[in-house]
Amino acid sequence: MTSVRLPLFPLNAVLFPGLVLPLEVFEERYRAMMRELLKSSEDDPRRFAVVAIRDGHEVAPSAPGMPDPTAVPERGPAAGFGPDPLKAFHKVGCVADAATIRERADGTFEVLATGTTRVRLLSVDASGPYLTAELEPLSEEPGDEAGTLAEGVLRSFRQYQKRLAGARERSVGDTELPDEPGVVSYLVAAAMMLDTPTKQRLLQSPDTASRLRDELKLLRSETAILRSLPSLPAADLTRGPTSSN
Repeated sequence: MTSVRLPLFPLNAVLFPGLVLPLEVFEERYRAMMRELLKSSEDDPRRFAVVAIRDGHEVAPSAPGMPDPTAVPERGPAAGFGPDPLKAFHKVGCVADAATIRERADGTFEVLATGTTRVRLLSVDASGPYLTAELEPLSEEPGDEAGTLAEGVLRSFRQYQKRLAGARERSVGDTELPDEPGVVSYLVAAAMMLDTPTKQRLLQSPDTASRLRDELKLLRSETAILRSLPSLPAADLTRGPTSSN
């Protein structure tokens, strides 16, 4: 499969195909990325790749800090990701298509993008003003019994929603959910309250059916936990997809 080279936007979060990603862009390296994307025609896709950070910091330190208050902050496209950025990131990410890139008066950006296709990270280039990466597109196979599994996942997800709403002392409306197995697998992966390594595992699943099987186990486990909890920590409830880099 032919590889592609795209700007790279590392985050402390996992982006799934079909899911919306709002971004508040203020670091210079990512502002440079957005300025470059704006040079393309509005009719052309403004694409960049999102990868979850395995070891590093989404926002590079901008001032001296602990333990050495005199240390000079890192600068440049790979700041915060160590001498070999490739090792700092998970190896499977998602291409994002920016529908909206709006520059503010102060030079920062509001970006609204949507995940499109999964990609495997092959190499990272830090020689320019922002990171770029060589990426291999990954196909999505349905796997065995994906349709049946999707039905089970949707039933379990509704129970999970009800339990979560109860823990948050809120009600859940009758939101219509999709029934296409691949869409279900990504929607549920994004909507569940899971840590980044678990979400990354779901993104990397070899096929839709494998992802749905994993989600079914997670939903049953998480629902059982919620059943025994009178409430949830507020910090967990406020986690959302918005990222200020």
